[in-house]
Amino acid sequence: MDLLRVDDLICGYGDAKVLKGVSFSVKRGDFLGIVGPNGAGKTTLFRAITRILKPWKGEILYCGKDLNRISRRDLAREVAVLPQILEISFSFSVEQFISMGRFPHLKKFQRQSRYDLEVIEKAMALCDVLAFRERRISELSGGERQRAILAQGFAQEPRLLLLDEPTAHLDIGHQVEILDLIRRLNREGDLTVIMVLHDLNLASEYCDRLILLKEGRIFKEGDPKEVLTFENIEKVYNTVVIVKENPISLKPYILLVSEEELKTK
Repeated sequence: MDLLRVDDLICGYGDAKVLKGVSFSVKRGDFLGIVGPNGAGKTTLFRAITRILKPWKGEILYCGKDLNRISRRDLAREVAVLPQILEISFSFSVEQFISMGRFPHLKKFQRQSRYDLEVIEKAMALCDVLAFRERRISELSGGERQRAILAQGFAQEPRLLLLDEPTAHLDIGHQVEILDLIRRLNREGDLTVIMVLHDLNLASEYCDRLILLKEGRIFKEGDPKEVLTFENIEKVYNTVVIVKENPISLKPYILLVSEEELKTK
């Protein structure tokens, strides 16, 4: 059985249709990346899968059940969602904020057990936030906050991790560190991952399978070598690129070509 299945999904905003019949499935242990230009439908798809946006037509199934009929508490025990922008209205400490990831596993008024505290500590260590665990979440830089949000997701101990631009606001060192961590948990911890990314090179390097969206439809689906060809990228992004092979990972690597360089060749 598929862990997640999206079948003929159509949805949008007001009278504007954004997704136009999107279908795909995700098996347990997959690492799926969703890529495409601005306006292609990446964020809309993410919002539909995370129940922020209700489908107009089609269905989304989690373990064979209609996603929208599963209680939020039950779903939160299985699925962790890390949005690109998270408004935090209260000035919690970093540790308090990450501890909230255990709420779905606790009964009403139940105190955290030793196991819960160990999970929280491990999540903070994994995401390198122990050094500022007592600081207010509102005082953190964009990159520090992103790592704290990821730690809260790990504290949920999810089977499925949904991420929208998880490397936003992170420097190159922390981009690699966070994505290495997510991939390691995917391979060693049986964590299924669906990740929306703008950076095609990061998507190529870390994802086992990609969905390339164009104008609300799936333009191409497959492994990075099948999806990230220069022909596909030029058709979808309307720009000239050169695609090479990373000599270490053997994954596709995209090189941009400026208009000035094109005129001189």
